[in-house]
Amino acid sequence: MWDGTYTALVTPFTADGAINNDLLCDLVDWQLQSGVDGIVPCGTTGEASTITNDEHASVIEAVVTRVNGQAKVLAGVGGNDTRNVTILASRALEIGADGVLAVAPYYNKPTQAGMVAHFTAIADTVDIPLVLYNVPGRTSSNILPATVLRLAEHPNIVGIKEASGDLGQVMTILAGRTKGFSVLSGEDDLTLAMISLGAEGVISVVSNEAPNEMSKMVRYALNGKLDLAREIHYRLLGLMNANFIETNPIPVKAALAMMGRIGENYRLPLVPMAPVNRAKLADELKELGLIDKN
Repeated sequence: MWDGTYTALVTPFTADGAINNDLLCDLVDWQLQSGVDGIVPCGTTGEASTITNDEHASVIEAVVTRVNGQAKVLAGVGGNDTRNVTILASRALEIGADGVLAVAPYYNKPTQAGMVAHFTAIADTVDIPLVLYNVPGRTSSNILPATVLRLAEHPNIVGIKEASGDLGQVMTILAGRTKGFSVLSGEDDLTLAMISLGAEGVISVVSNEAPNEMSKMVRYALNGKLDLAREIHYRLLGLMNANFIETNPIPVKAALAMMGRIGENYRLPLVPMAPVNRAKLADELKELGLIDKN
């Protein structure tokens, strides 16, 4: 079972746009020290759409090596070309990732039958646990509950990162899923609600900045200590929202830069935050004591 807190890790770049492996390893170390259950490299937050296949393999290898079995590594392999996603998944398996996360194909907008064919082809070809990723706000392709439940029958398809924002859709999946199929929140602000409905955890953005706090919240919720979980939820809620004041991962990388953990470097077409939004983000970080109030 895939449960707990998985950090959708940012990919730090140098000022000239190269992957900063030293800072990547530092981030992994901090995540492990903070008690997360898993790390998700090369996802949306990791700017996977602007890294090459070779860089993709390099990042996953660095994370797998640094984690060294202390947590799970769920490698992002999403794309809208089934053949290339299969190549990425095969490489992740060879490198030693514990599983792969594949987003619904974007831009080409497949039908539900097309999504079944896409994910089944990956799961048939690569013998590694596969977690579906539904985020229609970014892909314009919603993996409907009936499709999820059909795919859940495949032995290699082990869960879903659900970021539709539709709790009715989530409940339909939770009510109909097969035993052992994990449902993970893909939205930090809905994590507590989803766990209370039966979900197993979260693939989180805010755990980049507050890994210890987010891990505690999820652990409390999974153990039925909802009062304690709720307290942390509301404490982090402002930052959860600020992380999406502009397109993810612009704010979270800006926050980590303010915290001194990475340089604020992106690959185009992503650009630094607008000053007014940066100030709002800084206020949330100050409120949590993550940066100095001066």
